[in-house]
Amino acid sequence: MIEPKDVEYVAWLARLDVSEEEKEKFTRQLGQVLEHAEKIKSLDTEDVDPTSHAIPLKNVMREDETGPCLSQEEALSGAPRTQGGYFVVPRII
Repeated sequence: MIEPKDVEYVAWLARLDVSEEEKEKFTRQLGQVLEHAEKIKSLDTEDVDPTSHAIPLKNVMREDETGPCLSQEEALSGAPRTQGGYFVVPRII
């Protein structure tokens, strides 16, 4: 299915320089991937509902609760630089 020229073309698109040994290896590996895809394609999935995950997922969230807050001095105590009660960070343009 996959030939070395196909691997060369994909490598050219990705601007990759591949050796002859790598071309052979990638040709073999991509062929195996495509063979596996063909096996999967042959499965009967007519009665299988579409899913985004194999198992059901749910978010585990805690309730929002108010609690004690840090004072401004406590919040700024670990900052490397502060000025006028604010964090000082480098300007990024």
